[in-house]
Amino acid sequence: MLRITEHPILGAPEKGRRVEFTFDGRTMSGCEGEPVAAALKAEGVMIHRYTSKRHEPRGIFCAIGRCTDCVMVVDGVPNIRTCVTPLHEGMDVRTQYGVTDRKDFGEEAR
Repeated sequence: MLRITEHPILGAPEKGRRVEFTFDGRTMSGCEGEPVAAALKAEGVMIHRYTSKRHEPRGIFCAIGRCTDCVMVVDGVPNIRTCVTPLHEGMDVRTQYGVTDRKDFGEEAR
């Protein structure tokens, strides 16, 4: 089981109803109100973003909103800390590449 059952700051989340959201265009489900990162982890997603300079993968690290390893593009807005952002029905979550959701984010600099 990959579901996070207790958050170090937010405590044990109340189990909300099952909701659907998209991750990089794929439909997934999670519990309404749980952190987006928790829903992704439960679905087996471990990579949330790639760094700007070295294009290295990052995922959940601190899980309390202090670092930026879990930032993703959520509903078109980049740099959302998914470890403390509650999941809701219809949310569009995308892997972040640098500061965008474009996989070719480093090409223009070359």
